[in-house]
Amino acid sequence: MELWHHPRCSKSRAAKGLLEERGVPFAERRHLERPPSPAELDAVLRALGREPWELARLGEPVARELGLRDAPRDRARWIALMTEHPVLIERPILVAGDGRAVLGRPPEAVLALLG
Repeated sequence: MELWHHPRCSKSRAAKGLLEERGVPFAERRHLERPPSPAELDAVLRALGREPWELARLGEPVARELGLRDAPRDRARWIALMTEHPVLIERPILVAGDGRAVLGRPPEAVLALLG
């Protein structure tokens, strides 16, 4: 499993803590330092059953600068912007080796992928 994680995010820290408490092996991916490729983000969005605009952090300054609230719902364009500006990707996201994924909001949601 891989946890897309931002250590300054309280929800992300809480999800990581839950996994550690349960002894779940996972790789920590600091997605701001190592952003997903467009193909990776697309696959995770499909696994989550969401569109990019549903997972975007629209309160971020870069979202306002890009005018995302009113931007056309062009999936490829949103994915490109989110991989260029990974701060726009909501977190944490736990991705299982079999391709399943879950958004850790609330953090306890990551437990759905365990067993």
